Amino acid sequence: MIAERIKLLREQHGLTQAALSKRLGITRASVNAWEMGLSVPSTQYLVELSQIFGVSTDYLLGLNRH
Repeated sequence: MIAERIKLLREQHGLTQAALSKRLGITRASVNAWEMGLSVPSTQYLVELSQIFGVSTDYLLGLNRH
C-alpha cells in the first residue's frame, strides 16, 4: 500500500525518483526500494513525505483514504 501511494504521489507532483531523493537527502535507490516494496521509509521520512505531498502519514500508511 505505501509503495503504491509514494509512487502515485511522486508522479502526481511531477517529481522523478532522483528529484524526490534529493529533496529528502537520500539516494535514488532508497526511493526506488520504497516504491518497489523492498523497504519502507522510517518515521522521519514518512513525516517528510507527508509534508512534501500535503497528505497525512495515515494516508501514506493506508490507514485512511485522504
